Order: sequence, then structure tokens, then C-alpha cells
Amino acid sequence: MKIKSELLNIETETGIQIYNLTPKVQDWIERVGLQNGQITLFSRHTTTALAINEYEERLLVDIKAYLNKLAPENDRYLHNDLHLRVVPPDEPMNAHSHLMAMTLSTSEVIPVMDSKLALGTWQSLLFFELDGPRQRTVLVQALGEFE
Repeated sequence: MKIKSELLNIETETGIQIYNLTPKVQDWIERVGLQNGQITLFSRHTTTALAINEYEERLLVDIKAYLNKLAPENDRYLHNDLHLRVVPPDEPMNAHSHLMAMTLSTSEVIPVMDSKLALGTWQSLLFFELDGPRQRTVLVQALGEFE
């Protein structure tokens, strides 16, 4: 068994955005030659998340609405009292983004069989930007049999 790792770079747009990482990850699997094993994906930010679900336009709208109901941007949050803590000059008021990220996940583990992600018919690997626009990275690490 071998291990290969890489950081995937993602340039995100403003607000809440949901990206389908499936093609990018599948391309990486083929590039590194993973035949069988598993990949772990890890989001390296406190206001992003990962999930496996359907990447369907109306569902994405529903997901964004659901997250906004859980943690509305305009609610009162102590984390947003920027004058009470030491922060960089460009620090955003983003407590709602942290709370949304906590309801999701920072990582996913997916089996790989015959150099293909072993996802179900409607499953996609989703990356959630909850505080964009930003430059983001996702660690992808493969464990398994390589060509």
C-alpha cells in the first residue's frame, strides 16, 4: 500500500456557494494512478465544508436556504463583536459561516474501485464555501494500490 497526497486549490465566489468536486477528484485519481483503495478529502478552513449528496440545481437552492435558516447572517453573534478581540483589519463578521460549517463536515472518505470513485448514481462530492470569495484548499490523500 502506498499513500499520495496533494492540495486542490479552489477559488470561490461570494457568499454561500456549492461546488461539485467530483470531476476534479476523479481527474486526480487518474493522474496519480490509484487503482483500488480509498481517498480522504479534508477541508482546511473553518468556514468551508464537504458533503456527499446530489448536485442538482434546485436542491442546491434548497440547501442554501436551509443553511441560512439554521444560522441567519443578520442574527446577533458574539463572534462578530470584532472590537472585543484582536483581528486583522479585513476580518469579516462571519459567525454564521462558522456555525453552518459545524453542521456539515470537514472530511469525507470515499472508496476507489478500478480507478473510479465508488459513489452511488446520484452522489457527488460537494464543497461548501460559506464565507467567500476566498482562495481555498482541500487536502486529498489516497491510500491504496497504484499503477
